[in-house]
Amino acid sequence: MANAARIAVVGSANTDLTTFTDVFPRPGETLFGKSFDLGFGGKGANQAVAARLCGAQVLMVAKVGSDLFGEATIRNFASFGIDTTHVQIIEGVSTGVAPIFVEPNGQNRIIVVKGANDRLTPADVDAAADALRRVDTIILQFEIPLETIYYTVRFARANKIRCIVNPAPAIPAELENLIAADYFIPNETEAELITGQPVRTPEEASLCAAGLLAKGFQRVVLTLGARGALVAGATGSTHVPAFPVTAVDTSGAGDAFIGSLAVFLAEGLSEPDAIARANLYAALSTTGVGTQKSFPKRADFEAQWARRRSESR
Repeated sequence: MANAARIAVVGSANTDLTTFTDVFPRPGETLFGKSFDLGFGGKGANQAVAARLCGAQVLMVAKVGSDLFGEATIRNFASFGIDTTHVQIIEGVSTGVAPIFVEPNGQNRIIVVKGANDRLTPADVDAAADALRRVDTIILQFEIPLETIYYTVRFARANKIRCIVNPAPAIPAELENLIAADYFIPNETEAELITGQPVRTPEEASLCAAGLLAKGFQRVVLTLGARGALVAGATGSTHVPAFPVTAVDTSGAGDAFIGSLAVFLAEGLSEPDAIARANLYAALSTTGVGTQKSFPKRADFEAQWARRRSESR
């Protein structure tokens, strides 16, 4: 394996509250769920854990609240070997939480309460600047203030650091402040909300990606769930197919893709190979329950990668 990648995540940390149910209640209705799971999440934290499990050295820049979830979140990062030097506890503010509701087919619905994540500012990026300048890649998502995201994109460009922006969840943003990122990676729903274009077929995905490139983005990757991913740049677009699995819980699959892709690219793998590997890593994450708890370790992933590749020959 190549030398360990160095990845920084400037982003969110939440506590996931996952309920499994056969049907969703109607307004005013109370139903019994099947089971409940409490775990650590947040798109930023999930991406950091995925990158760490794939073998990277990982730095987390984040804020948590002064509640029972805050210190537990920091201990969770430390248990994976993630650098928590720049994870701060903010007094009088709750840690971010994400109630997640999962249907029998694995499809999920999520409500995020950002809490302390909304207190992450450009000043926190400046405070971590010395450490950030030593990484290969900086990953960003949309669960922290947009001004912090814009600032970090500019910081990455000024310091020649690869920057991945995952616009999740999709909210109105000034795209001109994001185009300096090396990779812009929305899923189908996010791409539709950002561009106003449908992304229901591979042809529509290609047109949507072309529209984002026309706005100034350098590389666009659209994650398409069970259909894989589409990568687009100045020379055209390529569809990278998915790997079939039996999904149990799709929560965190997009984060698994982002975190693992950052590592594979930082290790010097070709873009098509890195995206194909990230497709498999994300697919494997859906075969377990929860987010971080479902992410495979690198050795287990490599065994699956070798098996899948041999079966395809």
